[in-house]
Order: sequence, then structure tokens, then C-alpha cells
Amino acid sequence: MQDITLEVRNNRKLADQTYEMVLHDMDRFPETIRPGQFINLKLDGYYLRRPISICDWTEHTVTIVYKIAGRGTEAMSQYETGKTISVLMPLGNGFNTGKSGERPLLAGGGAGVPPMYGLCKELLAEGKKPIALLGFNSAEEIFYADAFRALGVRPVITTADGSRGIKGFVTDALRAGILHTTAAESPCPEPTVSRSFCAGVKADGKGAAGEPICAESETDGNDAALPFTYFYACGPISMLRALNEAIDSRMGGQMSFEQRMGCGFGACMGCTCKTKYGAKRICKEGPVLERSEISW
Repeated sequence: MQDITLEVRNNRKLADQTYEMVLHDMDRFPETIRPGQFINLKLDGYYLRRPISICDWTEHTVTIVYKIAGRGTEAMSQYETGKTISVLMPLGNGFNTGKSGERPLLAGGGAGVPPMYGLCKELLAEGKKPIALLGFNSAEEIFYADAFRALGVRPVITTADGSRGIKGFVTDALRAGILHTTAAESPCPEPTVSRSFCAGVKADGKGAAGEPICAESETDGNDAALPFTYFYACGPISMLRALNEAIDSRMGGQMSFEQRMGCGFGACMGCTCKTKYGAKRICKEGPVLERSEISW
């Protein structure tokens, strides 16, 4: 961990209440960044720093995506190019990509989408074939779908109100049979034929009046259902819990938890949570936890 002063290179609005900020350092970052880690920003006029997950990075830049959730992030949205910020980075353990298998599922909900993007780039660089499943409340809140497509990964989109993609949450895509879970230790059947990824599809594949709705397709309707070998997830605790219940218990996975933090580096113990193997600090031993160690 280093305390570094970074300069705002860009700060732009991506979607409703959602912004992307690119921070720049003239020198190379002193430590290697791993997907799933976060930074802790010191904002003018606020005592506690703001922990925000790392979305993307280069030797000289780090990109974050944040949603306005209070006065601090509202102030951040007004930062202009050239503004300098004190940043603690990189923090947390990050994702372990060595367990992913050939075709991992990346499930991100809302503010949990940005770390999935950096993870997706890393997995692609390792020769893997990740599947992106992104959940939002509405079409107005969707961001980075085109960024995933630019990587060659066509994301499956869900919206809670059905205004884009599959109606419902990321787990509804699983229940609808869009994605087929293949446990590594069980026989792997031939993938079944997938229904189209359609706007307004509920868990039963029907629209509000019971008829199939195919207003927008995120992938070819003739594609086979996409099996996955492992899963990574980041989002609200309710989403992570639902995913844990929806995915075969034999499937391995890692989940990144969102949590309020005091210091951000393990000193204050304010973000401690219980696991099957004792207490862990989300900022230090997390934010990524193995599925097998989480106590629900």
C-alpha cells in the first residue's frame, strides 16, 4: 500500500448518477495492481476516505467508476481535470484468476460491474473465455456494456424493471436457462439450445402477458447456452446471497463484498465480518472471499 497523490485526467458521466474517473501519475505505480482491489480516496472537506473498486489500470493511470450515493461522491462528480487527490492504493486481496477454469462467469450488479471489467481483461490475457452477466435497475443505469463488447465479450444484461435485456436480476438469467452450470466434477452434457436474450423475459421466458418478447437480443438466438466452469461476483449482499443459492453448490467461486470502511487497510477493524474460518476484515483479507468460507 502506498499513499500517492494522483491527478484527475478525466471525470465523465456514464449513466444516471454514475461517473467514470481516470486518475494519472507521472511515475509508474510502485506496486502491481490485481483485479478486484480498490483505492481509498481523501476528499476535500471529508474526514473518512472513500473506498472505490479499481475498474481498469495502466502503468500510469487507474480508472474508477462510482455512483453518487451521498455528499462525498456528489463532490467527486464535480472534480475537474487537473484536480489532485490523495489516494491509498492498491488495497485488498483481489481475485485469484488461477481457479477460473476455461470459461468463468463474471456476475456484476450495479457498482459491482467495474471490478468485473478489470477481471475480464485479465482473464482474456490469460487465454480464458469469460462470460459477463451484468445487472442494473433500469436501462438508464446501464454502463460499460459497450466496453465489454469491445473486448470481444458480449454481456448478458438484466434490468429490474425490464427496460433492457432480461427482466429481473442476474439470478433470473440463471433460472431462465440462459446460462448452464457445469460442475467440474460432474459429467458435462452437451450444452442445451438457448432461448434468445430478450427484453422483458421473466424466469419462465415469458413477458408480462405470457407471450415471448424479443425486443432486443444481446446474442444470436441460435447460440448454445453458455456453460461456465467457475464464477466471480461483485454486488449488493442480496445479489451475492441469491447467486450462492442459485448456483450448484459444487461450483467454486469468489465474491467481492461491498462494505463501509473506516481506515481501509485493516487497522480499525470496522469492516470485520464472520466467516467459517473466523473473523476477516473486508478491507484487508477481503474484499474477495471464497464461496466456501462465507457464512450466510
